[in-house]
Amino acid sequence: MAQHDGDGGPLARLGRFTVRRAGAVLIAALVMFLGAGLYGAGAQSDLDMARWDAPGTESVRVQDVLREEYGTGNPNLALLVTARHGDVDTAAVAAAGRDLAAELAGHPMVTDVASYWEERDPALRSTDGQRALVLARLEGTATDTRTELADLSPRLARTTPDIDVTVGGQEEVSRQVGEQAAQDFLTAELVVLPAVLLLLILVYRRTVAALLTVGVGLLSVLGTLAGLRLLAQFTQVSTFAANLALVLGLGLGIDYCLFVINRYREERAAGLPREDAVRRSVAVAGRTVMFSGLTVAVSLSTLLVFPFFFLSSFAYAGVLVVLTAVAGAVVVLPAALVRWGHRVERPGTPAAPADGGFWRRTALAVMRRPVLAGAAALAVLLVAASPVLGLRFGLPDQRTLPEGTSSREMSEDVREHFAAEATDTLYVVSEGPTGVAEADVASYAAELSRVPGVFHAVSAAGTHRAGELVAPPGAAARDAVSASGGALISVVPTQEAMEGDVPGLVADIRDVPAPYAAEVGGYPAETSDFRATLLERVPLVAALVLLVTCGVLFLMTGSVLLPLKATVLNLLSLSVMFGALVWIFQDGNFSGLLGFTPTGSIEPSIPMLMFCVTYGLSMDYEVFLLSRIKEEHDLTGDTRHAVATGIARTAPLITAAAGILVVTFATYATSGIVFLKELGVGTALVILADATLIRMVLLPVSMRLAGAANWWAPPLLRRVHARFGLREHAAPPAAPTPASRETEAPRREYAG
Repeated sequence: MAQHDGDGGPLARLGRFTVRRAGAVLIAALVMFLGAGLYGAGAQSDLDMARWDAPGTESVRVQDVLREEYGTGNPNLALLVTARHGDVDTAAVAAAGRDLAAELAGHPMVTDVASYWEERDPALRSTDGQRALVLARLEGTATDTRTELADLSPRLARTTPDIDVTVGGQEEVSRQVGEQAAQDFLTAELVVLPAVLLLLILVYRRTVAALLTVGVGLLSVLGTLAGLRLLAQFTQVSTFAANLALVLGLGLGIDYCLFVINRYREERAAGLPREDAVRRSVAVAGRTVMFSGLTVAVSLSTLLVFPFFFLSSFAYAGVLVVLTAVAGAVVVLPAALVRWGHRVERPGTPAAPADGGFWRRTALAVMRRPVLAGAAALAVLLVAASPVLGLRFGLPDQRTLPEGTSSREMSEDVREHFAAEATDTLYVVSEGPTGVAEADVASYAAELSRVPGVFHAVSAAGTHRAGELVAPPGAAARDAVSASGGALISVVPTQEAMEGDVPGLVADIRDVPAPYAAEVGGYPAETSDFRATLLERVPLVAALVLLVTCGVLFLMTGSVLLPLKATVLNLLSLSVMFGALVWIFQDGNFSGLLGFTPTGSIEPSIPMLMFCVTYGLSMDYEVFLLSRIKEEHDLTGDTRHAVATGIARTAPLITAAAGILVVTFATYATSGIVFLKELGVGTALVILADATLIRMVLLPVSMRLAGAANWWAPPLLRRVHARFGLREHAAPPAAPTPASRETEAPRREYAG
């Protein structure tokens, strides 16, 4: 039999220590709060920005070859020059364009500059002749180049008597995405904190309880930011991890505090003295909090399977959030309850007993007609999830940013007025140290130029379009041969190709038979390889999440069926989220209200993050609810009674926690970044579905239909659970103090 924490397990010992050393714990917590606040406040300066590339892929190898052998790479900065009078070939405009290119070439981070006036490349000139491009490459990490662009971009953008200059390109778009996300982070803080505090006051009807809960949430946020900054000294951590730290830190910190405070209030209402109530709350509710935190940490830690520090950073943030939120709820909050518990207890009369109330009546009603209630709830969920059948994964572009952003306007201007997309050039490089024959290069370039969606191919043999040589070798070809005789072919796509199936275009180019060993890179290839690598590992991540969370629920319940049912119910709620992503963000419904431009597809990394986050949060509620149901079933052996009582005791708590989480995530619906809108709207919707139709209808219905099978496990697994499983029964209370012996009433044992 597993040891009961109430009898002397580690959580009971922690509870006793916290009660005895409450003052020291609070002083230590205050020091940590201030220290984490001071250190974590500078986290953004140490966090890194990410690019869309996958380590070890073909496109990344091409990056290295371009840099080392040709001294070039993807043009990540673009200047759009618009003639104010005449066209871009007039003398004054041409002179201004050359001066601008020379100015850019003089920057120490710029390694390569190509302008229309030097290259005479038709891909760099608009179809109406009013616009031309200057392309450049800034060498350095994403953080270095975007930090430099914060100063450089405003200096390059200008209006003169002859030209207007607008700054764009991949690095400028990404810089403005990061800048907008940082602004949204600050805005979210200003909106979330007062809103959450107000909701908590309404839930608790005690201001001190609300302040303590928000304090633990803030401790989790600041502790996570400080931890991320410390991690950043040893590995790359994405700036976007800070956004997750805010919403998840507040959300989980508040969730766990709600649970512990609710348990404390029950113990006090049952007659225990304050210190004993605190100890028992840590021993019993604390264990459920720890199991709940484990499910969230496990779900998010699976993101480490992906070889992208962008997603790994969310795993770091998730694990740190869980550690700090659990520590705050089972150490700091109990110490505060020892000091100020009398200001936390429920005002007025105790809550209604669990044998009555709206939630119990609702549970009994759906269990009386389980087939009808279950079918109705299932129909609603399936209709909400049905748009997921049309899910299309795509690649990010400038429409991630809100309308009116300078880099987005520049990109849209290029797409409207240029026949080709020179900023998305694909590079085909020869492999190996030996040189290749010019005739082979010419024939290969000709074949590449025949691929549908290719504007032209430029090599040392000249410019080929539709298989024909249309221009002899010019300025663009001067660096197309490396010192070792290697060959470089630049393949420029059309605008139509970049608005269509970009991974398909990359695949078509890679499929062209080469007369020598060659590899394909460039920004379209990098984003395509990123997407392919991500999608390849999705089944493994999903399997890990499902397997480990099922294991956690088995250790808690001792049942084989309950973890499987929980998995199915969680997947149902997640299907609602994916359906909403498709219907809203892919298809564009409510785009005007939410303020974004639909792209007709979904970038896959954010849904993967959302899957891990929301699956963990759904299991969070599953642990809360099943722990109470199991405890009641262990006491009575009556599944119907256990379900009704468990729901009656936990539903108000789950509803309050879900409402607060919805508010914290929904604040990102106002973000200017589509990724953050998706995270906010999708997560808020799945929490709503999970806390209502799933937990309050389908879970009791499924348990009613399964009956005694809910608790079945084969003998071997029963022995495993007996040795390692969770026990939710509370131990007998500690002996009452002399002062409380006369007033302490007999009480029925139950656990939270």
